[in-house]
Amino acid sequence: MNFLKVISFTIMITFFINSCSKKATYSQNSVKDKQTLRHIKEVLWAKAYREQDTVLLDQILDESFEFIDGSGNRFTKKDELHWIKNNATKHDSFHYEIKRLDIYKNGTAIISGTGHIYKDSIYSFYQSSNVLIKKDTIWKAISSHVSGYRQLK
Repeated sequence: MNFLKVISFTIMITFFINSCSKKATYSQNSVKDKQTLRHIKEVLWAKAYREQDTVLLDQILDESFEFIDGSGNRFTKKDELHWIKNNATKHDSFHYEIKRLDIYKNGTAIISGTGHIYKDSIYSFYQSSNVLIKKDTIWKAISSHVSGYRQLK
């Protein structure tokens, strides 16, 4: 009888330790992934558009990428690469403010926030949401939606 209690207790402790170590590993990966995702959204994505860098944007976007603009128009990765190649950025400065960054255990991330644009003393902003998936160790954007574009003078 005592032997069964010891075995049951040992099994419970083993499950608890395994559970904690998996959570710790996920937590550590989550911190690194959040840093990576922030860098993609706040630095690299903006750089690709600013510098008309189709090679960089190609690395960020998955082949299945779809962009939906504020008017509801849909664009593919190919459309987006073509657009930045032929349209130079015409603003003085831009920064993206992340308001939500969630990573799910299935390798999916949601990033949403506000894009801030300054051009000739005019401030504009928009809301966007992005879905990224982790393929092996690389995050790729599969969806982006922009809405609520406003201009303040």
